Amino acid sequence: MTIAACPACAVAPAALDIAGPEHAAGDEVFLSLPNIHCAACIGGVERALRAVPQVRAARVNLRLRRATVVVEPNTDQAVLIDALAQAGHEAHELDGAALTGRVDPVGRDLLVRLAVAGFAMMNVMVLSVAVWSGATDATRDLFHWISAAIALPAVFYAAQPFFQNAWRALRVRRLNMDVPISLAIILASVMSLFEASVGGQHAYFDAALSLSFFLLTGRYLDHRTRSAARSAAQELAALEVPRATRIVEGVRSSVAVADLRAGDHIIVAPGGRIPVDGTLLQGDGLVDRSMLTGESLPVAVTSGDGIAAGEVVVDHPLVIQATAVGADTTLRRMAALVEVAETSRNRYTALADRAAAVYAPLVHGLALAAFIGWYIATGDARHALNVAVATLIITCPCALGLAVPAVTTAASGRLFRMGLLIKSPTALERLAQVDTVVFDKTGTLTQGRARLSGIQALTSDQAGIARALAHGSNHPVARAIADALHDVEPALLTNVHEVTGEGVFGLWHGRTVFLGRGADATELRIDGQPSIPLPMQEILRTGAADAIHALDGLQLHVMSGDTVAATRRLAQQAGISMVEGDLRPADKLSRINTLSDQGRHVLMVGDGLNDTAALAAAHVSLSPASALDASRAASDIVLLGNSFAPLPHALRISRKARARIRENFAIAVLYNCVAIPVALAGFATPLAAALAMSTSSITVILNSMRVR
Repeated sequence: MTIAACPACAVAPAALDIAGPEHAAGDEVFLSLPNIHCAACIGGVERALRAVPQVRAARVNLRLRRATVVVEPNTDQAVLIDALAQAGHEAHELDGAALTGRVDPVGRDLLVRLAVAGFAMMNVMVLSVAVWSGATDATRDLFHWISAAIALPAVFYAAQPFFQNAWRALRVRRLNMDVPISLAIILASVMSLFEASVGGQHAYFDAALSLSFFLLTGRYLDHRTRSAARSAAQELAALEVPRATRIVEGVRSSVAVADLRAGDHIIVAPGGRIPVDGTLLQGDGLVDRSMLTGESLPVAVTSGDGIAAGEVVVDHPLVIQATAVGADTTLRRMAALVEVAETSRNRYTALADRAAAVYAPLVHGLALAAFIGWYIATGDARHALNVAVATLIITCPCALGLAVPAVTTAASGRLFRMGLLIKSPTALERLAQVDTVVFDKTGTLTQGRARLSGIQALTSDQAGIARALAHGSNHPVARAIADALHDVEPALLTNVHEVTGEGVFGLWHGRTVFLGRGADATELRIDGQPSIPLPMQEILRTGAADAIHALDGLQLHVMSGDTVAATRRLAQQAGISMVEGDLRPADKLSRINTLSDQGRHVLMVGDGLNDTAALAAAHVSLSPASALDASRAASDIVLLGNSFAPLPHALRISRKARARIRENFAIAVLYNCVAIPVALAGFATPLAAALAMSTSSITVILNSMRVR
């Protein structure tokens, strides 16, 4: 049973990584917890884990929906999963070696450099005020040298990201935005040092620091929008089961999945994820393929049937002979599809990058022209260099660098308060272009669970029999029937047994009773009475119908791995006419690519492993928080709550954000149209240029705040 994220989770701080006891010695195990949704869930999971004798410590991360458990050496992870299942929590094994670290050294580094630049800038500006107030001769020179002592180390440290990026570009004979930035900072620092050494009236150390500070602000804002993103291909690899139980001459042993070979026999317990592709040898039963194929109900398998890595055993232990292991499994092939799709989508060029391709060479050309022109006109290299530096500073792309991240951060904050987490720095730009929306069905348009309809027509005896039979099975439909009849007294039955793929049988007062698969739906049969259909109706996700109605004017599709009939029924309920069912992951990817080739900008909305490649390939993608880690990782946007109501707002805000970005570019262009002639004419000192540049940057930030 899938539990959607509660509203409280949408506003819970990302740092709600509820701490367990201090890290203890032992083996570290990682478990995915797709259905936890609030602080109460965290407490329940940690209590259930700590009750297991082999567990030494347990810590749950709500944001990642993951548990880190320290256990005694050689502890079987199935013990932990069983303990959580008994406590009502779904859990899956994760391969810790395949997971990426969650520390953000880049963001921390940028923040420290930003703090250094800001602190040094404020101190140098205090000294500059003293110079502007009339300090002369020795006093002025002393303040210049103190400013140099503060500014030069600070600039050398704080501006490293720009210097490094500029050097990488120049090494391959290419220009980027960081080349003029680095030149402006270096020339402002060198000119200031020269002026201080010859007793000049003006030094521009505060200009170099101001440049560094504002540009680092833009760089950090941009990084923050990227920090939530991680590779879906890596998450798919992490979902692989790290260990398996191998059978050799009747003896069972726990081995690393990496040590399995084709032909090995393995046994998978109920609730366990199958680690290899193979053939079923023993133990007819049910497997849950919903995360791989989107099929809403478990599938019956018998001896000789094919089994795929990533499927989950539902009812009885299964013995499987491995036919494909490692990189050849279905799960790894799906990860390869996702990686190709991610690479393709990453070729999208952001607006700021397109502007930089034109802007960088123009800035260098203007500065060089200013130096040559003034040197020819005056023969004064010092004055010519001052004009060139002022031109570089005044045209420094600070406002341009802030134009996109300032808007993206403001819009992302507004959408987060609505229950949408924006992960990609270009997601809003792409979302504003959307003209087609593709929905998955199971777990996306639906809540992932079915509801029994027509129970009012059951007599008390029939309801009691249905509940008693439902308790004899772990099948999701049986659990849904038991939930719907929870207040009914179960009938006293004997000889209750389940036949895989058919249903549950029993005896009631000597009469055979049956609950299971019928001609068109689940049926209850009592010997001597007509069959009673018990149709199951999938529950539409909260707000889905209203959201779809609000998307009027866009082309809407439903694409599902479930049957065509089931998909069509749900699509009609949601009000969508373009429907496809029985689609495999590669089919969904092909459909998305076809729409893209037709010039459509597709928003893909999905939650399962079978959606992951399509999510990565779409122009922009969204997953609910209840989705598997890999699906959320492939998505640009995560729906934190259960309702689809924020979806139309996301499209509207993204279009507003695009308008603000274009306005910011217009502000930057207008500023340069006014400021560049002033600088070229020699009327702006490097310090005045820095002040003008700061004013344009602040204007861009204030305009960006209008999105909020």
